[in-house]
Amino acid sequence: MTLPKSLLLVALVAGLLLLIPLVAMQYTTEVNWTFSDFVFAAVVLFGAGSTFVLIARMGNNGTYRLAAGVGVVAGLLLVWANAAVGLVGSEDHPANLLYGAVLLVALGGAIAARFRPLGTSNAMFAAALTYVAVTIIALFVWKPTGAAAEPSAHLLNVVVFNAVFAGLWAVSGWLFRRANGSVLGRQLA
Repeated sequence: MTLPKSLLLVALVAGLLLLIPLVAMQYTTEVNWTFSDFVFAAVVLFGAGSTFVLIARMGNNGTYRLAAGVGVVAGLLLVWANAAVGLVGSEDHPANLLYGAVLLVALGGAIAARFRPLGTSNAMFAAALTYVAVTIIALFVWKPTGAAAEPSAHLLNVVVFNAVFAGLWAVSGWLFRRANGSVLGRQLA
């Protein structure tokens, strides 16, 4: 599929996904999105889909594309969860801004590696470690005061939730590592 067709498909899927909250708003008051919520969701969904399309085109096997998909989903979920409810405490907790470093490490490392499987694998593992480091800093080092202090943030929930997110980055790194082995195996054959 050509790049313009792929991007058109991404836009179509993003639009269809946005119909879910739009329809839900017609039947329940539990879903109450504003225009800016829809714009944010459209940008995030289209951005993630486009990123996947561009990165997946650089690989030549299914494992590489799966690794790219897991990495993009990890980034999408990080942005979405952080904007919606926050990864530590509420979305207003200032430490949540630190999670942007995870995206910088992942994308910056992948770009520096020119999206080659081994280098991108290292970038994803570094993103997982950055995620763990940011969570530790947010929970144990940086204790906000005043309105940002969150006594209701349950430590176990935060740790488990963040471990799952860090695990997604590690799985992406592992898959990129496997994709590298597939590339080497074909080159040697």
